[in-house]
Amino acid sequence: MKKMCLLVAMATLWGMTTHAQSKYDHYYTDLPIEIERVQEVKFPATSVNIAQFGAVPDGKTECTEAFAAAIAELSKQGGGHVIVPRGVWKTGPIVLKSNIDLHLMKGATILFSENKELYVQKGDPRDGSKKCNALIRASKCENIGITGKGVIDGQGFIWRPIKEKKLKRGDAGEFWDEALALGGTIVPDDKTYSLWYPFNLNPELGIPNIAATPEIQEKMRPHLVNITDSKNVVIEGVTLSNSPKFHLVPTRVQNLIIENVTIDCPWWAQNGDAMDPGNVQVALIAGCHVSAGDDGICMKGGVGEKGVAAGPQRDFLICNDTVYRAHGGFVIGSEFSGGMQRLIVKDCMFDGTDIGCRFKSAPGRGGWCEDIYCINITMKNIREAAIFFQSGYADRSAGGRGATDSDDKSKFYPEWSNITFRNITCANAQKAVDITGLKGLPVHDLLFDGVSFYGVREGMTIDFAEKLTFQNCIMTPAKEHTIKHSKNLLWNGKPLEE
Repeated sequence: MKKMCLLVAMATLWGMTTHAQSKYDHYYTDLPIEIERVQEVKFPATSVNIAQFGAVPDGKTECTEAFAAAIAELSKQGGGHVIVPRGVWKTGPIVLKSNIDLHLMKGATILFSENKELYVQKGDPRDGSKKCNALIRASKCENIGITGKGVIDGQGFIWRPIKEKKLKRGDAGEFWDEALALGGTIVPDDKTYSLWYPFNLNPELGIPNIAATPEIQEKMRPHLVNITDSKNVVIEGVTLSNSPKFHLVPTRVQNLIIENVTIDCPWWAQNGDAMDPGNVQVALIAGCHVSAGDDGICMKGGVGEKGVAAGPQRDFLICNDTVYRAHGGFVIGSEFSGGMQRLIVKDCMFDGTDIGCRFKSAPGRGGWCEDIYCINITMKNIREAAIFFQSGYADRSAGGRGATDSDDKSKFYPEWSNITFRNITCANAQKAVDITGLKGLPVHDLLFDGVSFYGVREGMTIDFAEKLTFQNCIMTPAKEHTIKHSKNLLWNGKPLEE
């Protein structure tokens, strides 16, 4: 009896010091540090079908009220699954509630209406202060799901400005011609090229303006999926396509799972970020395939005091993901004032991104880093630098004010430190490493262990950096480096000097 009591006591103690079992545990193997693990999000077995509420899958009939009615009815029953069957279901904005899983069957497409007025927040004056709601949104909820095998299409072409320079230099001039065929408004972008706004489109399209000028309307572009101040969120299996702005924006969420999601966006789409979790605590991003018009998998942490109040982005596992066209494969910034803590990126591939691992910020929106690991990553066909740090980032907006213009640049400096790059192979990049810190606050304490650069056309550019250690690293063919305002740099045991 005493032996049995002892075993029970030991089991109880063990249970207190370990995590509850989860179907996601297999992802958490061979990690460089222990991090908090996500837990499964569960829903009641109850389900309703949007067709029961009058929705028609012809791609023309607007089903906004049917989606709302299905969600409301299921919420009354305590939650469950809103089934979207095969077909094309056109709708305005969708608002999710607690304990609701929006489940798309294989062959189902949710096509968001081109009527921009449906997304304008109610009660805003027509003086330029208006905003648009995300196409799918939830706030202050628990247990939210978007799952299945279907497609969610944001019809972003009719929302986004287009840079002629970007298309024609990228051999995609046919999309410029398609834009001009829709009408719209053209303004100069520089001495040679123009900028197209989807403003004053051809009347027969029936797409109204929602602001007085194209520049004001540009600032109103909505995200595709935006979930805020919530707990237990799962996005699984679906394809997110063609957002007006960012595709997936979970903000101030606890316990986030993004698994086997495809994000498909044209490479030239302005601000076409794939996923931008911000101030999220405990997350898994696994098995995803991303092609984006801007950053791929991007970590955000808020600007200034608001970012600090929301807490750090922490306990992330990003694994088995593939990023194709994007400005960066794995990215932190530009805003991360709340800090970054215990982020692990492993077993990923970046193929054709502008930059592989991209760390960007600026005074006014910077923060701190602790226990950041990028390990077992393959990169190829990188257009710029494989690994990139920038502490003086300024966004390049399509028109009007940039996002960093109003920041208080006297505080919240980015401190890039305590970051490890291990077992990384990069083939065919323009540059191996590009690091630019700040005078008085260099990029510091980075470890590059077993990082191999093959076929790079330029070596390393390092400016304002300290305590960078490269060990067991390869660069072939050998390249010259540009080093300024830096010290305590080691390459395979030998000092790197200016």
